[in-house]
Amino acid sequence: MTDLATIPLSRIDGQPDSLAQHAGKVLLVVNVASKCGLTPQYEGLEALYKEKKDEGFEVLGFPANDFGAQEPGSHEEIAEFCSLNYGVSFPLFAKADVTGDTKQPLYAALTQAAPTKQGDAEGMRSKLKGYGMTPTEDPEVLWNFEKFLIGRDGTVVARFAPGTEPKDPALVSAIEAELAK
Repeated sequence: MTDLATIPLSRIDGQPDSLAQHAGKVLLVVNVASKCGLTPQYEGLEALYKEKKDEGFEVLGFPANDFGAQEPGSHEEIAEFCSLNYGVSFPLFAKADVTGDTKQPLYAALTQAAPTKQGDAEGMRSKLKGYGMTPTEDPEVLWNFEKFLIGRDGTVVARFAPGTEPKDPALVSAIEAELAK
């Protein structure tokens, strides 16, 4: 299994980063998109981040254009959209694939560590099929706003379906349980 902390990452502004730079924190890794029906989750993610960041919690946003071309913008356009529309202050990373053969190494490791998700993945799959789309199957990321929870020790402790809202009691209690460790 790949050590998540050692995977090189790039911030949306081009600065190098890695999960090692967030060591000791509880992390919620989310693949995000600006033109998705789930995009309003940015508001909840920002609220969750602001509420819990002083306890050692961070949301890490990874823009991806894998699903319905719903993240077509440049890094600058994505950063501006997130700031202006949702006041996003949590870290955003460079746009990269989260599914398929070209998925970024972090997402390859995340899906290997947590191959199945909690929440209503089947409901989302049914919706996508209703729109004439072919949804991915586990362990692949299903859609934008799928969430991986990483504990302070750097291990993936939970994975949540895209439709799981940031205020969902199951997600919040999982975050709080990790913060209490």
